[in-house]
Amino acid sequence: MAHSHSNLRTALLACVIATAHPAATMAEEPARVVFQNGRSIPISALALQAGNLVVTASADGFNPGQSFPILSADHVYGDKPAAINQAVALLLTDKPKDAQKLLEPVVTQHRLTAKIPGNFWLGAARALLVAYAVNGDSKPCADLGKEISDATPAQGIDPFVSLGKALLLPPLTTKMEDREIALRDLTTDNLPADVCAYASFYRGELFKKEKRNPEALEAYLSVPCLYPSGGLILNAAAELQGADFLSTLGRREEAVALVNSALRSSTGTVLVEEANKRLESLK
Repeated sequence: MAHSHSNLRTALLACVIATAHPAATMAEEPARVVFQNGRSIPISALALQAGNLVVTASADGFNPGQSFPILSADHVYGDKPAAINQAVALLLTDKPKDAQKLLEPVVTQHRLTAKIPGNFWLGAARALLVAYAVNGDSKPCADLGKEISDATPAQGIDPFVSLGKALLLPPLTTKMEDREIALRDLTTDNLPADVCAYASFYRGELFKKEKRNPEALEAYLSVPCLYPSGGLILNAAAELQGADFLSTLGRREEAVALVNSALRSSTGTVLVEEANKRLESLK
């Protein structure tokens, strides 16, 4: 059994190192709601009232008081707020409170776009749900989970609700094995990649605390290899954790490759500093 685990970790590592990561974009264009007729307006000039988008400030030919049905909105255009990636990086470096502080304003500002295709609210809200869960804030986690599910009615209860429940299991009264199984159950092919990636990362965290290093390494490497579309920041954070284990095993070159991979995909976040520290220590 140990031999098969070793083979799996080797295959995962080869997969991670062979995968190229695109660099994050630097400029940020504020989000706009684009209507079906092609006209658009910044979300900062809108409010949601009784299912209608209401103009609150003059912008691009729109006047305060104008109202449009939410269904007339075609999509959201603009760049993903930089605060989201930074918050996810903080969350995955064990700073959930700092992540919450960055995410809550984004979730509030973008809430009116929650049911519009291409919105940034959903990603920010799901990351905030994870931050609440990791921090043990069960009520805001449950409330936000319901809001997320309401915004995505086609899929019923959002899978992030299950992730939140697994992460909320109290460590003092729940066996480590039960917490690990709850997370492992969320790494199946029928679930979204980001759910699987978060679950696998936090499985790694559990194994790490228990000093079950081979299993921790395998869980971390699974994030960028098995669930790469879960998110660049998730991949980078997992790669840094994996690199730590590889360096303790004397596998310096592989560790350096993982750190460099993480560095390429974590621009604009605290992970850059973390990656540079590891490169320095690996010299």
